Amino acid sequence: MEKRIAAATASYRLLTQKKYASKKILHHRRLIPNFNEVHRSCSNSGGFMPHCGSAPIQKFPRRDRQKSSLINIQNIPGIQHRTFGSAIIQRNPLFSTLNHDDIIYFEKTLGVKNVIQDDEELETANTDWMHKFKGSSKLMLLPENTDQLSQILKHCNSRHLAVVPQGGNTGLVGGSVPVFDEVIINTRRMNNIISFDEVSGVLVCEAGCILENLITFLDQKGFIMPLDLGAKGSCQIGGNVSTNAGGLRLVRYGSLHGTVLGLEAVLANGDVIDMLGTLRKDNTGYDLKHLFIGSEGSLGIITKVSILTPPKLSSVNIAFLACQDYISCQKLLFQAKRKLGEILSAFEFLDAQAMNLVLNHLDTLRNPLPSSIYNFYVLIETTGSNESNDKEKLEGFLVEAMESGLVSDGAIAQDSNQSASFWNIREGIPEALQKAGAVYKYDLSIPVEKLYDLVEEMRIRLGGKANVVGYGHLGDGNLHLNVSAPQYDDDILGEIEPFVYEWTSKHHGSISAEHGLGLMKAEKIYYSKSTGTVQMMASIKKLLDPKGILNPYKVIPQLLLST
Repeated sequence: MEKRIAAATASYRLLTQKKYASKKILHHRRLIPNFNEVHRSCSNSGGFMPHCGSAPIQKFPRRDRQKSSLINIQNIPGIQHRTFGSAIIQRNPLFSTLNHDDIIYFEKTLGVKNVIQDDEELETANTDWMHKFKGSSKLMLLPENTDQLSQILKHCNSRHLAVVPQGGNTGLVGGSVPVFDEVIINTRRMNNIISFDEVSGVLVCEAGCILENLITFLDQKGFIMPLDLGAKGSCQIGGNVSTNAGGLRLVRYGSLHGTVLGLEAVLANGDVIDMLGTLRKDNTGYDLKHLFIGSEGSLGIITKVSILTPPKLSSVNIAFLACQDYISCQKLLFQAKRKLGEILSAFEFLDAQAMNLVLNHLDTLRNPLPSSIYNFYVLIETTGSNESNDKEKLEGFLVEAMESGLVSDGAIAQDSNQSASFWNIREGIPEALQKAGAVYKYDLSIPVEKLYDLVEEMRIRLGGKANVVGYGHLGDGNLHLNVSAPQYDDDILGEIEPFVYEWTSKHHGSISAEHGLGLMKAEKIYYSKSTGTVQMMASIKKLLDPKGILNPYKVIPQLLLST
């Protein structure tokens, strides 16, 4: 095993658990082994609803929290640097700083109103949604089309001005905000749907389209997006593709490497690369689009995307289930893949700590299985074309699972409102964590049989110092590990890292399942990739962006790019 790099990251904690009391009641079908009894109750709706505003840049509420000492900008004589845990990141001395001529050029290219220097708007753009990463950019540019973006990058490249591409700014690893004073290029004005083929289901759109708007557009056409995220009301498709976002239904539709058919991107020198194909089969040479999917804007800025969208099927069923132990969750997944087969579209899990968090901090949600708090919960979604057969198939599977002891209790949603209520529990966990306090977040891919072992070992390791929460996309082996603590504490951080990365590497997992590397994990890439692989990545970066202006300090260890 290769020598691994250890580092540190920011942290948060669940402070208190409020007594939950809800006036809302949920209609659902309760599952018992023989299905002879149906319990009903009532709900007005509620729960976590994704932000759906038309404003592409999200305004974040300020929180009265202790400032983290882990991420800090400092100025010392002649050097500007950022401390990040135990690491010190120095601003690249080759990068220039903005001057008046740059502003004049950008205003001439974009128009004055699209060259943002307002302090309040820059405060939002400089800060990630968790308030964990914050840059000091003095300028945000809002191009309207590919040509304008090309002119921006051509100028910045000639001037050695570093830039950071930004969409909805919903990332969790510091990839979409500046580290220092990089120029922010936000794609929110590039939000046009270019075409949609109702025969093939191929959608072509600009990078700034908000995911939820695309979902709504396709719903009216009888199709769906193969990607669904809790942040769909704010995130943009260009950012989704740039980070290879996974989401809730990857188990059914696969990753964006499979559903993105083509894209257009602008390189650091302003060159526009047209790879905007719409064919499912094109075997002519290197498929270069895959370099940009998941590259986090470090190789080029994606401006247009063509994506294959599946037809909307008429039969959707949701079950919310309780299990006594993790091994039951594993076995349930195995049986679901065998018995539900092609109609299985989501398989999510959360532990008791996650459920308590949601119930105590999201006042409009209630437990669909109120008789007890179980150790684990599983949300299963099926999607098909034959409603009666699909429901019969799901109910038969659940009866068998309960009779075998894999499921202790459960409920089947009876309509779309009830389905949304079940999903709101799962999607509401990040919001509940934010309301509870600050949180250390880790997004990991781990073999399913070992996935929850990390959560249990972390609890033993931390003892009573922190609360450890586990949930995620069990269907594709993706654990969202969250550790909360009373305050930012280097001692607690030292217990978590590098242990969490070493453990993941030892068990042949990935330190980033779907959130990307960004600033948070750039120096930790060796836990998941070999030295030779990382060196090849650095070579590609140097080839496409020789001056290193695109999203610097992210994805690739800086030492490799400075040699």
